[in-house]
Amino acid sequence: MLNQILFKNQSRLQLILAFLGAFLGFTFLITSFHYLIRVNEFGEDEEILGSNTLIVQKKVSNYNSLALGKTDFGKVEIKHLEDKDFVESVSPILNNSFDISIKTDSDLIPYFSTDIFVQTVDHNFLKVDDASWQWQPGDDFIPVIMPREFLVMMNTFASAKGIPQVSDELAKRVKFKFTVSNENRKEKFAVKIIGFTNEMSAILVPTAFMEYGNKNFPSTVPAKVTHLMTAIKEGRFGEFEKYMEANHLEPKESSVLIGKLKSIAGTLFSILFFISILTIFLSILVLLQYAQLLMAKNKYEITTLLHIGYSPALITKRISNYFVKVFALITLSSIAVFALAKLFIDALFEKGGILIDHTYTWQSILAVLGVFSLYSLFNHLNAKKVIEKTQ
Repeated sequence: MLNQILFKNQSRLQLILAFLGAFLGFTFLITSFHYLIRVNEFGEDEEILGSNTLIVQKKVSNYNSLALGKTDFGKVEIKHLEDKDFVESVSPILNNSFDISIKTDSDLIPYFSTDIFVQTVDHNFLKVDDASWQWQPGDDFIPVIMPREFLVMMNTFASAKGIPQVSDELAKRVKFKFTVSNENRKEKFAVKIIGFTNEMSAILVPTAFMEYGNKNFPSTVPAKVTHLMTAIKEGRFGEFEKYMEANHLEPKESSVLIGKLKSIAGTLFSILFFISILTIFLSILVLLQYAQLLMAKNKYEITTLLHIGYSPALITKRISNYFVKVFALITLSSIAVFALAKLFIDALFEKGGILIDHTYTWQSILAVLGVFSLYSLFNHLNAKKVIEKTQ
């Protein structure tokens, strides 16, 4: 009966319009926030390099082939790139100047041996535990990160020998040995694979091992910096791409595709996210204004209820609970529509070859519940203020 008295003069059309506005805003909010997170996560679990990281080299031209141009980077060039505001950090990729080969030392796969080259990068660019990426002379093994091409080569070799191919986990159990040498001496080291990368073509080793090899097995040909590891600030890939074009630089192609994808998709979902925030803000204002208008229309009824003994707290509670139920319906409806839309959007990503995580993000659900809680608080304070003025 109390609800019938308090809400008899409400405008259904205005309530429906506010409901639809808030519903659209909530649906856009949870969708855009969810896919902002998933797009930024794309490729991170499968790659041991840090996010937004590109390997940059100079473009090779006919002048380079004729030894008329340089393909290595000097300190001034590295500093120039590092000073750009769209660049987070830059680190040279160091190459070995000593001879090195690798061979199998395990019963899991047949014996093979090949000459290789190794590189090292700043550990801050790698998603590996610092404790596992350490080495010093006398250690039992050297931790290494293998290019995934090396695993493909091993599996091709295994297939040719008629034995089962090697998975990532099995490859980490295969024992290898490095043989480091120059004209005067030779030394062998046990090797353990701790991860794989799609971005590098060389085997990555800890900096300490590279320094040890270059110092103890010096070569007459000094090592040059031909590649740079570059971390780009979030959403600034377009600026970096223009810089590369102007300075005749190029990254590995797969890095470009992932960078463009994350930059474009991130920008689109960011725009949708801000539109949803604006829509929700306006719809909440409409709902609060609607509640005030409703109480103004029922001022006589509210005053009468107060005079016959109903407490302000009870009337405030009934009014705020009514709108909390309306907003709860909006919230649940938007989550349900998002769940249906997610099936369609995930299928589109998968069809396009973009395999993102299909699980729900707790951050997006928490964002919706946070907005719901804020509205409930504002609605209660607004109703309390109006009722107190009516007394």
